[in-house]
Amino acid sequence: MEPPIEIKKGEIVEYLEKLKPEIDKIIEKYIPKKVTKKWLNFTFGKPRYIFPKKSAQKALVEPIWNFLNRGGKRWRPVLFLLITEAIGGDVRKVEDFIVIPELIHNGTIIIDDCEDQGELRRGKPCLHRIFGEDIAINVGNFLYFLPLTALIKNKNKFKPETVIKAYGTYIQEMINLSLGQGTDIYWHKGKTENITEKEYLQMCAFKTGCLSRMAAKLAVILSEGSQEMAEVAGRVAEAMGVGFQIQDDILDITLTGEEREKFGKYFGNDIKEGKRTLMVIHTLKKATEKDKKRLIEILNKHTNDMGERKEAIEIIKKYGSVEYAQGVAKKIMREAWEEADKVLRPSPAKERLKEFVNYLIERQV
Repeated sequence: MEPPIEIKKGEIVEYLEKLKPEIDKIIEKYIPKKVTKKWLNFTFGKPRYIFPKKSAQKALVEPIWNFLNRGGKRWRPVLFLLITEAIGGDVRKVEDFIVIPELIHNGTIIIDDCEDQGELRRGKPCLHRIFGEDIAINVGNFLYFLPLTALIKNKNKFKPETVIKAYGTYIQEMINLSLGQGTDIYWHKGKTENITEKEYLQMCAFKTGCLSRMAAKLAVILSEGSQEMAEVAGRVAEAMGVGFQIQDDILDITLTGEEREKFGKYFGNDIKEGKRTLMVIHTLKKATEKDKKRLIEILNKHTNDMGERKEAIEIIKKYGSVEYAQGVAKKIMREAWEEADKVLRPSPAKERLKEFVNYLIERQV
């Protein structure tokens, strides 16, 4: 893959689209669209008996590419590449590792849709609606572990201590991910009423922030940057993940028409799932007892009724909670970038990274 090109302000979307085919080529090294004996040996080792080739194609490869071919921004691989360049790393040496945050991310979405009994993802039925829950759960789990292959197959390119640090980062973030997801599930089941803003932000830091943090820390570790740089990059990336999640929640209740189709989810899906978003938490803090009671009632119903979803959204908007959430996302990102600004040397790569950060918070789809 060529090193990231210069990005002018406002060209981030085009840049992401330009890199997506190159990212998918690298993904295809680890998950081909058609199962071959060579790939089976590469991934699973030589069999004692004989590989069930058709099962690998139908139960793993086809569902995975059904999902990957729907799109997705691939922003976590891009983040990995931009940070690598910003600290003076060799993009070509580490490019295979972009599969780690991207494949895990897709695995989390597939599993999340099963847990939430979701209907639509990236404009098409969720994977479990097409292939069944058993296949979807297995595929999601496979995508949690398969990216380790990139470390296993490329370990001789790096010092042993570098590989150990990379493994440690991978494992710790996967542990964190489970707590973030578990917390989100517990909350949207209506199991708790008093959720603080800091608890919500920590949930996001684990559920969404940990994969961007993993991407950033691996970029530094594999480029043999300092521990301090890895931690700073991790905090900036975590903030990006949290901001991305907040913006995702905002788009869920504000997008309509053609923009909604690009977003690829049903309107007010988070209301149906009973999600305790930052906007909901803010509303429950500010609302009258009547509005608070009604909002909780709708969220706990997991309603399919569009009228009730719109009613809940109107209550949220009534208390300025959309604007509040937007402000929080920007504040988190601004403070994180100020920290990074102090340790990253001035360079075109640094400016590209800053513009990329701004895009993730300001995006409209």
